[in-house]
Amino acid sequence: LHMGKTMKEDLTVVVKYIKQLYPPEFNVFSTYAELYHNYFASQAKKNAESHLEDKDIYLLLSWVHNIYPKDMRKDHVLAEELEKVKLGSLLPSSLSKELEKKYLDSEEATIKNSLSKCLDKEIQRWKEDKEPEKLNGHFQSELLAIFVIQSIYSGQKRAKDISAAVGEELSHRLSKELPAFLKSYKDAFEDFKEKSKKHRYYKPILIANINNCSNFRDYAEKNMAEKDDNKASILSTLGDIENSGFDVLLQQLFAQLKPIYKKFTENKWDSSNEIMNEIIKTTSKHISDFRTLKDSFYHAIIEKIHTRLVKEYIVRLLKRKVSLKTPAQQQNLAQHISKNAADLEAFCTSNGSQATWLNSALPKLAEIIRLQDLGAIKIEVATLATTYPDIRKRHLEAFLHIKSNLSRGELKSILGYLADSTASTPPGAPLFSNINVS
Repeated sequence: LHMGKTMKEDLTVVVKYIKQLYPPEFNVFSTYAELYHNYFASQAKKNAESHLEDKDIYLLLSWVHNIYPKDMRKDHVLAEELEKVKLGSLLPSSLSKELEKKYLDSEEATIKNSLSKCLDKEIQRWKEDKEPEKLNGHFQSELLAIFVIQSIYSGQKRAKDISAAVGEELSHRLSKELPAFLKSYKDAFEDFKEKSKKHRYYKPILIANINNCSNFRDYAEKNMAEKDDNKASILSTLGDIENSGFDVLLQQLFAQLKPIYKKFTENKWDSSNEIMNEIIKTTSKHISDFRTLKDSFYHAIIEKIHTRLVKEYIVRLLKRKVSLKTPAQQQNLAQHISKNAADLEAFCTSNGSQATWLNSALPKLAEIIRLQDLGAIKIEVATLATTYPDIRKRHLEAFLHIKSNLSRGELKSILGYLADSTASTPPGAPLFSNINVS
């Protein structure tokens, strides 16, 4: 710093006051500049060849790539004159490259180490008998994502401040650090999930970890190129953590709902309104726990619940437990299904479900039961298949068991409206493809 300041001030004096005292052919500025530069470069080389601490390597590289060529040699008073002198770099290229490698190796190792320590501290926090902190009513461990992202970002920025090339090289080296960290984070999360079920704050900690994913997701979405394989890896790992957490949070609810759904077929759908009320009441008790999820995750878990409630209802309709001969009986069942569907939709929508794609499934099935005209039934089946392209003949055949007044020919004719395909589910959210028909 002292040498740089002295050189800059002295050369300014040469430009302003001394240069004009000599004949032009003396090239007096050039003489001064070269002597100062050579001394400065010899000191820089001497330092570079001695044992340096990491912060000294960083400072020396900053001088070589940044401060010396940009701040000093581009100084508005000196730039024009220095341009004529063509001074070289402060360090020979080979020595500069050697320092860069040392710096990059050290910085990469430091960041890796700090991310590892950060994860260890986070795991320790899970083991403490403490409820996670809340921010805006949502459980989270905000510092984890902030620290990890800042460590990577700060490292990249420091390197970029040396030079664009050094910044690019460190960014390349660190590009796999966030995916690797998140895989370790996912493993630790899975370990906690399996081994800590009796922990007093088990669910709040799961929710905090799901919420943590949003900060990492936002960072990847905003700062990484669409075709970057690391971005795909990051988003995939985050999806695994989120879904794994959702599965545990929903386990108890789905277990409680299973015997309630069985009552539909056991009672031949006669008391379906009371059963649907019981389903809604049971689900409602669990939903309040999920309000501590961030909004995007809350909507995601409500959509999972909504999908499950509709799916389980359809499963009961496909059980071949009810067979109705008369149009009046079919009309009565259709009314029950329509009422249940309306109650279910109202409940899920009022709790924030945005899965509107589910809302027509049960009303369309109710309409197929209600209709008696073969042509009208076929049109309704075709509409159902357009809305839910993953429905297969086996599903429709099990469902049409309810309409026992259909002849074999009519049944075959209706089934002909569906492709007998077992191909994978078309794009979009699946509903029927997850339903096995026994």
